[in-house]
Order: sequence, then structure tokens, then C-alpha cells
Amino acid sequence: MRALLRLLLVILIVLVAYLCFWPVPAEPQAWPSAAAPGYVGVHAPNRRLAGLQPIALNGDSGPEHVALGPDGLLYAAVASGRILRMNPDGSGLSVFADTSGRVLGFDFDTAGNLIAADAMNGLLSIDTTGKVRVLSNSVAGDPIRYADAVAVAADGKLYFSDASRRFAPTDWGGTFEASVLDILEQSATGRILVYEPATRSTRVLVNGLSFANGVALSTDGRYLFVNETGRSRIWKLDVSARDLDVSSGNTQAVVLFDNLPGYPDNLTRGRDGRIWAGFAKPRNAPLDALADKPFLRKLTLRLPRAWWPIPKPYGHVFAFTEDGHIVADLQDPDGAYPESTGVTETADRLYIQSLHAGYLGWMPNPLGSGRD
Repeated sequence: MRALLRLLLVILIVLVAYLCFWPVPAEPQAWPSAAAPGYVGVHAPNRRLAGLQPIALNGDSGPEHVALGPDGLLYAAVASGRILRMNPDGSGLSVFADTSGRVLGFDFDTAGNLIAADAMNGLLSIDTTGKVRVLSNSVAGDPIRYADAVAVAADGKLYFSDASRRFAPTDWGGTFEASVLDILEQSATGRILVYEPATRSTRVLVNGLSFANGVALSTDGRYLFVNETGRSRIWKLDVSARDLDVSSGNTQAVVLFDNLPGYPDNLTRGRDGRIWAGFAKPRNAPLDALADKPFLRKLTLRLPRAWWPIPKPYGHVFAFTEDGHIVADLQDPDGAYPESTGVTETADRLYIQSLHAGYLGWMPNPLGSGRD
């Protein structure tokens, strides 16, 4: 009996030592987190996003970003590194390009080139034949570790997010794994970059973001809307800013939405002045409770991944105006379509973007044209 007790004591000591001292990649920082507001008010629970209709991707998955091209065809960036092209009804599916990385966002320039934010390769330009060219993969010698989203301005400038300077998907097993590490750490190293084609140079617009994610330009091009996934908020940034720390209190960086009920991912321009945002996951009460407890978050990283406080699936997208009014909110509490990361709006359809879904989901556009 004594031998058994000694063995159990040794096991307990080893377990405690492991949980307290085993090296982990993240160094969690304390940060102030308000309690999640829950699904109330304009975000009251509904089922408007349930029952999406599928478009098969012929074995591919994860249509993380979707957009109509200048040729009228639908383009989708998927997990394999391919960019697929199809008719708006899903027919005629083909592979347009393959970056051998992971494109998380893209836009088109005036020449018809597809400008892609590739988490593995940086900022890319893909011509109409599918030829891939790297535009930028560093800033003043500092590597771009996690290019995430991009918006092309009328003057040709390319605004794009570098989600994390700490965790590159190439080093940590993929985009999802790197994003979880960055959000658990909360070191706020994300930034927004600007590439100027005329000089082929890249500079920092703002920094200090906790996982900088989706971007969308205002109609007049003076402001950039940015999702800060790790802090559940959306910023409105003056595009004339230069290397601005968002925590400085400068009026060039204003929080448009704060303490949202989920983790905002992509931003896309819709019709009639709308901007669409998608929540990759709902807020997680245990994770929020650990905001000011960095030691416990570090301990969490030593647990099996199945025990990590990753929120349950919950489909949720919403549309807002440039002055911060929410005009549409669509949810699927069952989370049947995993990670509803964003929306692509056409006159008759909403295509729902996803990080992991095995198909592209869509639904008839409930807003239609000319109605907010």
C-alpha cells in the first residue's frame, strides 16, 4: 500500500511540475477584458443563417475568402492553397491558381490581377493566367509572418493585415493553430501594412493589434475598417496614419464596435453601403475569465489540445454601415456550417465564407438591392 502511495505521489509531483514548468511557445500577457455581452439587442438569437445551400468544391475545403471577379466569375481561396474559379451558381468549377500556401483574403486591382494575402507567402499578385508573383514578404527587413486580408484602394495602394509577428503558420502547424496561440498570448503584435505599387515599398500603417484580421475600405477611401479578432472589436483607421500604435489614443484610430459577442474574422464590402463581418467563433466565458491570469493561460497550453478553451461552433454574420449602425444579423446557433468567417454579397445571394467547411454555403439574399 505504501509503495502505491509513493508511486501516486511521484506521479502527482511530475504532473504538477509538467503543468507549471514545461516550456510552451506562448508568453501570455494580462489584458483587460469586459464580460461578453451575450446574444442580446441587435444580436438577439435567430436562425436566419441556418439551412445554407451547398456548392461542392470537388474535394477541396475551407472557402475562407470568396469574391466576384471583374470577369463575373466567383473566386474562392481554399485550404489546399488553390484558388478556385466558377460560375456564380457553382457550375464550371476549375482551379485558377495555386500558391502552395494559404490565401486568407484577396481583392482585384484595376488591371484584373488578383491581389492575395497568403499566410505562408506574404502579399501576392496573380495575373489573369494564374501566374503568381510575390509583391511583399517583409517590412524594413522584418518578415511578414501572417498575411491575412487585403483591400485594394482606388489609387492602387494595397492595405493588408499581418495578423501576428509572433506566430507564423509555417512554424506552428497552420493558420488555425497559429491564431489560437496568438490570441491566447495577447501580446498584440498584429499590424496593418500598406504596399505602394509605384515604389514597390511596404510600410506600417498601424500596430499593436491583437490578431489583425479582416480589412475593408470606406467608400471615399479615407478610412480602413479592421477586425481585431483577439479583442473582439472593429476599428476605423485613418489611412494617412503612419506606424501608429492603436493603444496611443490617437484619433486616427477609433474603435467602431467593442466587446462584440464573437471573434470577428473577415470584412467585405456589400451592396448599398453595407460592410459584412463574420464571427469565426462565439466568445468563450472561460477564456474571457483568464484575461488577467496569464499563468493559467500558460498552464492551459500544456493541456491536451482537446481541453483547450476553444469555443463551440456557432454561425454568425452581420452587416453594418460606415458610421457603425448594424443593419443585418444572421445566426445559426447549431453551427452546422463551421466558422462562418465572412460574407460575399451579390444582388441575389449571400455566399458564406468558412475556414474549414467542406463546401461553399450560400443563401438567397434577404436584403435584396436598395433595401437596408
